[in-house]
Amino acid sequence: MQAQADMKTIQVTVKPNSHISQLEESDGIWIARVKCPPVDGKANKELLELVAKHFDVPRSRVTIKSGAGARMKRVQIKD
Repeated sequence: MQAQADMKTIQVTVKPNSHISQLEESDGIWIARVKCPPVDGKANKELLELVAKHFDVPRSRVTIKSGAGARMKRVQIKD
């Protein structure tokens, strides 16, 4: 059984249709700018790839726990 300490959850505001893909944190608030539009899960997929790259973990260890259809999402990262 895995301990909760092996997981990190961040709250991310997603801004689709951006000119660049970027994940930044300011005062505990995460903002993800993604190039893809919020259509057919494309923006969510790009978000997960961006978070995985930023935290240097495989894409399979990053999931959206809540807010898949909203701009504000809770993303879980398994170490």
